[in-house]
Amino acid sequence: MSRILVVIPLVLMASAASAQQQPGQDACARDVSRHCRAVMGNGDQAVLACLKEHRAKLSKACEKVLTEHGQ
Repeated sequence: MSRILVVIPLVLMASAASAQQQPGQDACARDVSRHCRAVMGNGDQAVLACLKEHRAKLSKACEKVLTEHGQ
């Protein structure tokens, strides 16, 4: 689970301050675990691509984070 908490901020909020990373991290952690566990070891871009592939199944909170970050 700790890998999930590292991946999302790196992909979605690389330029954000660490205090601002928590909402995106929390919003997508469950979605990454649920839909993208198989690609977690393949790097941040693979996880982001996976989230985009499963966009219709994502939680509203994770969808919002992706949209807010131009994804």
